[in-house]
Amino acid sequence: MNIQLIQGNFGKKDALNLIKEMINVKIKFHENKIKLSHNEEDIKMRESKIKQMQKNLFELRKQVESVKGNISLDALLEIS
Repeated sequence: MNIQLIQGNFGKKDALNLIKEMINVKIKFHENKIKLSHNEEDIKMRESKIKQMQKNLFELRKQVESVKGNISLDALLEIS
């Protein structure tokens, strides 16, 4: 089963907001799991994932700022 989450052309601001919100949801998911975890390895793995997502978002912002015109986004959730 597939769910099309995002598909279309967006202005820079809207594209960044959509991506930022999606990443923030995922970060919040990991933060909540960390709060409930007592496993040191699990906590470190989730903290690493959060840092990587934050880094990706920072790099994405720089890249989007250099784009002229609209940005095409396509986000498909594939469930298998």
